[in-house]
Amino acid sequence: MTSVSADSPVDGIVATVPIVLSLLVAAWALVAAVRQRPPDRVQFVGLAVLEVALLVLTVLALVAVGGGDRPGEPGAFFGYLVTLVCLPPLAWVLARMEPTRWGSAIVCAVCLVAPVVVVRLQQTWEVLGG
Repeated sequence: MTSVSADSPVDGIVATVPIVLSLLVAAWALVAAVRQRPPDRVQFVGLAVLEVALLVLTVLALVAVGGGDRPGEPGAFFGYLVTLVCLPPLAWVLARMEPTRWGSAIVCAVCLVAPVVVVRLQQTWEVLGG
């Protein structure tokens, strides 16, 4: 496995912030689910802040692509990028539809998937030669 290069737009603080935010919201949602609590305002605010962080990551990646940089696997990269931006709104909608402890479990699960997708995004940027 190769490390992400220094000139990658999906590395550094831009990727670390969404990963940490996502894990914090996941931990909060897990505690709520274990306590049999429905999703609360903190979870929804956390999802909104996470979405903003992911949009910043997305914009920076798209600006880099527009500036001439290319990901190693463009198809997978853009697929992960779209998926990443859709995760928090999906969790929001599903958690609102399920106002029980399972809504909190949904938020937790989605927030555990987001860091994995960010890492995969980094890996698909770095792959050289497909």
